[in-house]
Amino acid sequence: MKILANDGIAPIGKENLEKARFQVITETVAQEDLVNAINENGYIGLLVRSATTVRKDLIDSCPGLKLIGRGGVGMDNIDVEYARSKDIKVINTPAASSQSVAEQVMAHLFGAARFIYDSNRKMPISGVSDFKKLKKKYGKGVELRGATIGIIGFGRIGQSLASYALGCGMNVIAYDPFVPNATVKIKVANQTVKVDIYTTSLDDLLTRADFISMHMPMLFDGNALIGNDEFAKMKDGVIIANASRGGVINEDALIANLDSGKVAHAALDVFTNEPTPREDLLKHAKISLTPHTGAATAEAQDRIGEELASQIINHFNTITA
Repeated sequence: MKILANDGIAPIGKENLEKARFQVITETVAQEDLVNAINENGYIGLLVRSATTVRKDLIDSCPGLKLIGRGGVGMDNIDVEYARSKDIKVINTPAASSQSVAEQVMAHLFGAARFIYDSNRKMPISGVSDFKKLKKKYGKGVELRGATIGIIGFGRIGQSLASYALGCGMNVIAYDPFVPNATVKIKVANQTVKVDIYTTSLDDLLTRADFISMHMPMLFDGNALIGNDEFAKMKDGVIIANASRGGVINEDALIANLDSGKVAHAALDVFTNEPTPREDLLKHAKISLTPHTGAATAEAQDRIGEELASQIINHFNTITA
């Protein structure tokens, strides 16, 4: 049984699949050549990340396809319900990247609070000639300990972020229409501390949070969850991060509120027009940037590969039993 991992798979995932007698091909096929490659080579499974899209036309054109796997959480690049209506198994790995995304968000927040992202840009250019000027410019940082972080979306990643924030001494509030409460576990040395968090309304979170982190998809109508109306409810000088999906924050509204000073800093790992984000975002002096690498740790990739392999093996074992 042949599987095409078109956007790659961690070696441990490939190894586990091959032990179960799957043939795994990791050569990347261009999007426009994907239908022919799947049909000509008899692939029964297609594994993707964010680079490859699996839409209705591809699904209709590949009758031998039995499984589509997404290495990661979001499946907006796959027509999931349509695939399932055609009896194609669709899987993803929602638990594998939670820790890595949470750690990257914390890195962004620390960097924004102390201007590290901008200091790293300016020090090589003018650190010798303007050292004292830069020291004064970056001398108005804030501490995370004691501040309130609002987490919008309180699933696995949101709860993992909460554990890091609580460990840093932050106050955590959360909004999620599907999660009324959650118990967050924090491991400290050889102890595990449990903290119960009850979610609040979005308006309450927006008005109380010093830091905000996005971990929800766009609204059901495809519009951004955060726009000018939501920014108006936030504290002056709020710091906001988005490591969920591009488009969750309206980018025009974000720039306007950064320029006005309503938002002190933003941290973005995702963008509306990936892989070609708008240039004014990339060059904005108040934005900390990463190129959609929240899950890009060696440990997370291994977990993703292992979880994909496990689900694939279990699925085909079940239908052939």
